[in-house]
Amino acid sequence: MRSHRAAVPRSPRIRARSASLTACVVLAALVPTAASATGAQEVDAELPYVCALPSGELPVTVRVSADFPGRATPGEAFSPDGVTTTVELPAEAVADLTALDATTARAATRLGVGVTQNEAAATATWRGTAEQVALPESGPLTLTTTGDVPAVTGRSDGDLAFTAGALAVDLALGAADGSPAGPGSLTVDCSLAEDAPGEGLLATVPLGQDAADPDGTPAPPGSSPGTPGASPGPQDEPGDRRRERAPEIAEGAPGGAAADRDAPPCLYDDEHPSTSASLNAYVTGYTNVKKLKGASLLPLSCVLIEQGPTDIDFFPDFSGGYLSQHSEGTLRHQGRAQTPPFEATFLTFGFTPTKATMVLEQTGPMTMDASGETSFVTLATSLETRVRIPLVLRVTALEVNGTPLAIGANCRTQRPLHSPEPDPAKFPGDHVLLTGKGTHQPPDQPVGYLLSSGGPLTGEVTIPAFTGCGAGGENLDRLLTASVSGPGNYIKQTQGQTCAVQVFNPAECTEDLQPLKIPVPER
Repeated sequence: MRSHRAAVPRSPRIRARSASLTACVVLAALVPTAASATGAQEVDAELPYVCALPSGELPVTVRVSADFPGRATPGEAFSPDGVTTTVELPAEAVADLTALDATTARAATRLGVGVTQNEAAATATWRGTAEQVALPESGPLTLTTTGDVPAVTGRSDGDLAFTAGALAVDLALGAADGSPAGPGSLTVDCSLAEDAPGEGLLATVPLGQDAADPDGTPAPPGSSPGTPGASPGPQDEPGDRRRERAPEIAEGAPGGAAADRDAPPCLYDDEHPSTSASLNAYVTGYTNVKKLKGASLLPLSCVLIEQGPTDIDFFPDFSGGYLSQHSEGTLRHQGRAQTPPFEATFLTFGFTPTKATMVLEQTGPMTMDASGETSFVTLATSLETRVRIPLVLRVTALEVNGTPLAIGANCRTQRPLHSPEPDPAKFPGDHVLLTGKGTHQPPDQPVGYLLSSGGPLTGEVTIPAFTGCGAGGENLDRLLTASVSGPGNYIKQTQGQTCAVQVFNPAECTEDLQPLKIPVPER
């Protein structure tokens, strides 16, 4: 039996967002900002986790290290510095990976961190990435990831307590010949062990007048590890008064309000009119350039999306079903299917500073294919999305050691960038393949990547040889090819929350129907 329904119901997500707006902690997502803080707390917490691997649940040791301020001021944002997540997978887990013919793994971590103040709570996601590592022949595998984390603003007096929660480890698996191994990627879901010390408490940051003694030194946290949400200041105040003084999510936080942003236009128009299934979103990210041992920022770009219907193949007991959805999209910049121009500077051959201005041009359809399962009992949905897009890299300007070179008007890669394709018969031709995984269980916010809510997408590409580079009789094709072209260039792209242009929602769209949320690139 097969039927159609909307891919991700929008009303539960809107309700979840409205509920989070009343939370008593502000998570100014993605961009750390300055804070009024005194001293520092150096945290190095070793925590027991239980992780689900192909062979079953296994105990895993996770270490979280970060520098927290000794205290902070209500109304001012701060962000933990130097955040590192180290996951030690036991030998049994390594055997699971080698059974998939994997010889290497690249890890990305998503750690849920609860932030509580008084009686209110919110959840931040601390993301980290790591370089590719070889799997050991025996013994455990240690994966260490780093990355920026969301800033936090407390709006009232009282302790902010940070507690480690669920952890997801996304593994990109590689075979000995450099191709993807097994399924290509594997997500390992982990939960904090029941006997975790302090129930996973990482740090407590006091806020307000009660946060310091008269001589200005931080006061001891008023909560014990077993009661991370307690506050020493306003405990004797009536509950209603505490709620009035509680903080809330800041609409103007980085990645939030459109009025404070610097973003290219992202609009449907007469040339590209919208339909009832139209979405638009911003995307940005980084791509490694393996030969140059550096990374290039992919510019904030607009994507116009036509969301397809979702097919459901019901389970025999009708408790849920298998989902699949096909959508299509196009990059949009000044009426063209391309990104805005962007610059990157590298040390060519390790010592020569080279600055290039580039554009990624879309040369064919962008497809977004999602598949997964949903439960009508728990309302949980889990989806994997594969985004395929043919992109030609065009170089419009080149400067070597401060000297401009005549690059010409037709400098580009000979063919589109291309990724390893697990199903070449169904998806022929050269294209970039990015993969994202996500879950959603209302009323909680989506975790990971879903088409409508956005999130991280990762993949690897080969940069082809260049052609048409040079002017005035000078051929620069070999210079660019030798410097840049080759396989194994890791990409991490972040898509923001989409705007459904036919159903205006002020939490998702500006008044002129542009995406409200602006993602921040993550390594």
